[in-house]
Amino acid sequence: MKRCWLPIFLFFVSLFPLSAQELSCRVQINSDKIQGTNKQVYTTLQQAITEYINTRKWSNAQIAVNEKIDCSLLIIVNSVSDDRYSCEMQVQSRRPVYNSSYTTTMLNFRDTEFEFSYQEYDPLVHNDMMMESNLTGVLDFYVYMILGIDFDSFSYKGGDYFFRQADNIVQMGQSSQESGWSGFGNNRNRYALLSAFTGNSTESFRQLWYMYHRLGLDEMALSVTKGRAQISEALDKLVEIYEMSSTSILLPLFSDAKLDEVVNIYSEAPRQEKDNVYKILSRLYTTETKRIEPLRK
Repeated sequence: MKRCWLPIFLFFVSLFPLSAQELSCRVQINSDKIQGTNKQVYTTLQQAITEYINTRKWSNAQIAVNEKIDCSLLIIVNSVSDDRYSCEMQVQSRRPVYNSSYTTTMLNFRDTEFEFSYQEYDPLVHNDMMMESNLTGVLDFYVYMILGIDFDSFSYKGGDYFFRQADNIVQMGQSSQESGWSGFGNNRNRYALLSAFTGNSTESFRQLWYMYHRLGLDEMALSVTKGRAQISEALDKLVEIYEMSSTSILLPLFSDAKLDEVVNIYSEAPRQEKDNVYKILSRLYTTETKRIEPLRK
């Protein structure tokens, strides 16, 4: 499950045939809130988005067919005016844990500012140089974020290339005046999500991400004790983030993807380890008592 980083696979791509597309994405559009309209347009759009994401090679990364990144988009249509759609979207991605049948959640993010214009059968056009539409711009952004977050879990700062691509899209999005791209106001929009991995104060989180996954989860098949020890060190870095900024988006990003998993990991740990993790989590997530409570048993 090792993913080669960009300078290496640029060389190997000349020696070996290109590998499969990076993503296996399931797309679902929920239009239950919309009454009395042509429902076929949602089926057409769902198929178009699925093909747009899954049939494109988004980088030169060498990824085998069985290593495709598993992800999903749930788009909830809140309103439609003419050809203008106002939606929210739940973005999730997962990756397998080395030498096991277990998959771990990497991203679980809700975008509440997803608006775009679309007419049935409009082509979805990818363009690295400009944003053809807000629809494709948002899709491109989340593809690169999913890839960056995944690659960061295999090597420290391994997602840099993809985060740079996402940053280019954010800049184009800000010029478009579409919602969700602004650096002001909403602290849980697309700009904020990117900043969580690229801002000046994110060093600790990216160390945490690598330690938690590659040194922690991936090692647990060989040694549960050693893997769990690395995860404990990663959680100490979460405390560093909290002490720098208790309102950082990094904290809910982690809890939305990982909190239940952490509780499960330590369910069979020695009492002292359980108590230490409970102390950390109850301090950081004061409103998540029910989710954390099993650690006290």
